[in-house]
Amino acid sequence: MPQTVLVTGGAGFIGSHTCVELLRSGHEVVVLDDHSNSSPEALERVAKIAGRPIAAAHTADVRDRRALDAVFSAHPIDAVVHFAAKKAVGESVRIPLAYYDINVGGTTALASAMHAHGVHRLVFSSSCSVYGDATVVPLTEQSPTAPTNPYAATKLTCERILADLCRHVPELRVLALRYFNPAGAHPSGLLGEDPSGVPGNLMPFLAQIAVGRREELSVFGDDYATPDGTGVRDYIHVVDVAEGHVAALGHLDDAPGLQIFNLGTGRGSSVLELAHAFEQASGRPIPHRIAPRRPGDVAELVADPAKVEAAWGWTARRDVTAMCRDAWNFQRNNPYGYAP
Repeated sequence: MPQTVLVTGGAGFIGSHTCVELLRSGHEVVVLDDHSNSSPEALERVAKIAGRPIAAAHTADVRDRRALDAVFSAHPIDAVVHFAAKKAVGESVRIPLAYYDINVGGTTALASAMHAHGVHRLVFSSSCSVYGDATVVPLTEQSPTAPTNPYAATKLTCERILADLCRHVPELRVLALRYFNPAGAHPSGLLGEDPSGVPGNLMPFLAQIAVGRREELSVFGDDYATPDGTGVRDYIHVVDVAEGHVAALGHLDDAPGLQIFNLGTGRGSSVLELAHAFEQASGRPIPHRIAPRRPGDVAELVADPAKVEAAWGWTARRDVTAMCRDAWNFQRNNPYGYAP
């Protein structure tokens, strides 16, 4: 059934791709975004790809309770997909209080507004980083959680708050999606990852090197217990992640309370492997140098996605080659992202 869905952070990397898939699935989309790490231009491109516009876009901080009240009063919201948050591991180590304020404070403000307006269905953007420095991979939803940085800690804190709210508000339904490392771009070349400042994620950094905006990649640590010594991550195409959120909306009522699912491919790639794959996709060299490990980083994070496949029939359908191809397609067509 078509729903009116509020997407917080809807102009961001994952949010904008999710808006496309929601619109294509027949839903009405309302976006709230403060554009601190996104561009309003992304929403224009969302409409172009989907062939129909979003219902409304509100520029506001997700912690602004007055703004939230206005949004819920103006639209018949059926469900919320909550992306709005800060998301860089390294930055979170430098400014942990800001991460708690924005990520946890934004989630509690949103939950309060939802409750006040009788909206009880939420898809929450969580992270594989909650598992910390795992000793056994691949990771299932039952794997121990042990965050190693403030970003990961905020995501786990939000999960725990939402789980507790579900115990006290029986009608509340929450799906927390712990996705691994979203990468790539929309195959149209119109939407992609365009971070403000220095990219905190590997793929956009590689793309900016290939297009000539940056000189070399700093590989943070080559002495991890991995095949080539560099960190291994489960990279998942951003369109697969977006489709996972659309699927989640259809399964919010499967069970009461908080449900947790991993979204990943089950296959890991090291930093050097991804850099080589990007060289192949772009035909450009990716110079790199080895740098010391960063505080808060871990050796390996790879998903066991069996639970979500069994429950929903959802699987990631795109590989690393497609991620690199699509990310490069976006970057070469938009050398400076959404800027003119």
